[in-house]
Amino acid sequence: MPNGSGSSTLSAVISVPEPAAPAQPSVADGVERRLDPRFIGVQRMSRWLFVAPFSLALFIPVALSALFGSGGLLIVGLQAGVWAVLAGLLVWWAQSWPAKTYARTSYRIDQSGMEIKRGVVWRRVINVPRSRVQHTDVSQGPLERGSDLGTLVIFTAGTHYARVHLSGLQHGTALRIRDHLLPGGADDAV
Repeated sequence: MPNGSGSSTLSAVISVPEPAAPAQPSVADGVERRLDPRFIGVQRMSRWLFVAPFSLALFIPVALSALFGSGGLLIVGLQAGVWAVLAGLLVWWAQSWPAKTYARTSYRIDQSGMEIKRGVVWRRVINVPRSRVQHTDVSQGPLERGSDLGTLVIFTAGTHYARVHLSGLQHGTALRIRDHLLPGGADDAV
């Protein structure tokens, strides 16, 4: 109630908590996951950067033979045919193989480690026990960086598969997997 000498104002400060950021699910949930679909485009681009100059380099002898060769039309035709077949195979490899690789590559992470399944012609299952992980890296090439992708590299104790890599992960996911696989705690000898 106001008194005659002035008015008193009652201020109440109400504290409203800010909404918590949604917790990211654990990467070690044991669910088999696919690579990021942007992996296909990055792989196609990197392969085209190889195929285009290589096909041109293969064509130069054919063109020189046609211009300066004395072998005749049959020889030039055979050379052009061989070049067309090789160039066609390279174009197929650059355009189709990344989608096949993507469809046949998956990974699964649980508390004991990581399992990677890959291979189009020869299937391979690689198990990396967490206890064998010595250190991990996440790298990004220029094409991967442009698509926010990364490559997880796991270095293990042992000789066979001492370096395991998994390309085509979203960069943040690769960092989270790296952090999960790193040895930690009081038993860390490093």
